Amino acid sequence: MRTPPVGFAHRGARAHAQENTLEAFLLAVKLGATGLESDVFVTADGIAVLDHDGVVGSLFRRKPIAEVQRSELPSHIPALEEVYEAVGTEHDLSLDIKDPAAFHPTVEAARNVGVESKLWLCHPEIDQLIEWRTQTTAVLVNSPGRTKVDEGLERRAARLAEVGIDALNRPANDWNAGQVALLHRFERLALGWDAQQHRQITSLIDMGIDGFFSDHVDRMAECMALFF
Repeated sequence: MRTPPVGFAHRGARAHAQENTLEAFLLAVKLGATGLESDVFVTADGIAVLDHDGVVGSLFRRKPIAEVQRSELPSHIPALEEVYEAVGTEHDLSLDIKDPAAFHPTVEAARNVGVESKLWLCHPEIDQLIEWRTQTTAVLVNSPGRTKVDEGLERRAARLAEVGIDALNRPANDWNAGQVALLHRFERLALGWDAQQHRQITSLIDMGIDGFFSDHVDRMAECMALFF
């Protein structure tokens, strides 16, 4: 459904630079990523920022980002609006919303630069995604991590289609061509995360995946060049 698929740089060019920094995101674009990926939290003063763990401070004085003002954060943690300013708005951006309170500041930052449709918002809980569906035109992604899809892939795809959730994100090694085709039959997008090796990436592209996530942007770009 997405040809070529989106090649998301996991936490920026994580294999090549400090993750979730402006330098990592800029390098990812330079190396050929067509999408960027991170995790988003909101500060005490309502600013969407990109970080993986959502806590800052020394070992014995750790604080959730939600309790810290933007001005008090370490300088390497960028605000979402700063990423857009530095990198531009041509690339898709996938964000795991670890704190639901970050949803509105995140969507607002994307709307302010006119790229809400290029925003992919990921969350493990379908009910939370349903609540967000009426509030955004962003791509909504069910991303259950390594949790097994207990009801089976077909029922999950049907459920996502029923409630208007756009995509399912699973570990790269969990996908096969038949399963990707199943998602497409329900007009849902199939995404694969943790695609690190050339053989994984080329296999995903060959089976028709719509997007994948990798730390190694150079490998990702090399594999994409073989197909497109």
